[in-house]
Amino acid sequence: MTKTTLRVGSGSGWWGDRVEPAALSARLGRLDYLCFETMAEATVSAAQVRKRRDPTFAGYDTYLDERMRAVLPHCLANGTRIISNQGWIHPLGAARRIAEICEELGLPRPRIAAITTTDLTPTICGQDLALLESGAPVASLRGTLISAEPYEGALPIVRALEQGAQIVVTGRVADPSLFLAPMIHAFGWDYARDVDLLARGSAIGHLLECGAQATGGYFGDPGYKDVPEPWNLAFPIAEVDARGNAVIGKVAGTGGRIDLQTIKEQMFYEVHDPARYITPDVVVDFTTAVLEQVGPDQVRIGGVRGAPRTGTLKVSLGCTEGFIGEDMFFYAGPGCLAKAELARVILEQRFALANLQAEELRIDFLGVNAIHGAASPMPPCEPNEIAVRVAARTRTREEAAKVGREIDSMAVCGLASTGKRVPHQDRTREIIGVWSALVPRAQVESRIHFL
Repeated sequence: MTKTTLRVGSGSGWWGDRVEPAALSARLGRLDYLCFETMAEATVSAAQVRKRRDPTFAGYDTYLDERMRAVLPHCLANGTRIISNQGWIHPLGAARRIAEICEELGLPRPRIAAITTTDLTPTICGQDLALLESGAPVASLRGTLISAEPYEGALPIVRALEQGAQIVVTGRVADPSLFLAPMIHAFGWDYARDVDLLARGSAIGHLLECGAQATGGYFGDPGYKDVPEPWNLAFPIAEVDARGNAVIGKVAGTGGRIDLQTIKEQMFYEVHDPARYITPDVVVDFTTAVLEQVGPDQVRIGGVRGAPRTGTLKVSLGCTEGFIGEDMFFYAGPGCLAKAELARVILEQRFALANLQAEELRIDFLGVNAIHGAASPMPPCEPNEIAVRVAARTRTREEAAKVGREIDSMAVCGLASTGKRVPHQDRTREIIGVWSALVPRAQVESRIHFL
């Protein structure tokens, strides 16, 4: 398949993203592809925790129904194909659910593919590998490891598209690869001879992957970086040509802004080395990029260079690392800071009496030192109100539960005017630590399942 230009739109920048901009792009964006990026290491961690706690958890994006119901009628009517990593830890289940939604909406059944990738959990601790974060052997996670999920690239998605898939659902695929896949499919780019083209496509994918961050989201700073109608942000759309040049734009009449500032901020977001941004498909050199404002809310990107992909793939390793107990209470009015300081002393003493076995204990004052900690200067005048947040990291759930018990007691065994909320949620949660390692590419294999 060959095309001269391709319109690729972002459908989400993360799991909790808004649905309305995706529906708007599906309806008015004249898209060839709409790509949903809803996974991150934290998302995988949350999914694994929920799966351990709730055997009935479906394993895919909890907002899958809402997103698909909003875009499927427009995408199927407009011939827009969908690529999504909403499969999380159960892509096949997500694909089946999309088919059910089509039936419920009275839509024709599209050709749906689910991509699953090798589960390295049973074998990775037996390999001579090191953790990227610490250099310790991966085998040190033995006994606590619950998942080992490799980051796949664009190639399995390309193969699904070649087989006629209208909707492709994946698990852990690198964010830019979701957007690169339709470019490879449309323009016939080759991994051996078209390294710079792959790098340009990956750079474009990186600009789209975080949704509204390229259109003014997470950008506004009143008086310094103003954003028109920030309540009405659209998601970015890239019009790409066969040489890997693209114009980044958005649906007309929406809020936000696309200019050299917003695009540059997103370009270097989560990029440790701009000259060597490693993806499963290619190594991208952003330092060669050429950006040009070509119209209102339109920026052209070109000139990106690349190097061949590495012989390894990154693996995200999830392991159990204990529990967190957390709660808070409040003081307001004159003397609130002095009360908070004394409340901290009271709790420290009571935790000692309760023999709290905590690897870490934090008692922070929201509005005073909760973000910068010990580096926070004391406020020049007493605040009007303070929330006291208490959190402890422990090895067992029973120890973590002691935090909530002692916070509850502050309601009647604390200081005057202690404001205690009624907890409407579990105040203890399991921690899934996330580590990384590199494995030889040959160990990872992906399978395509058509419904």
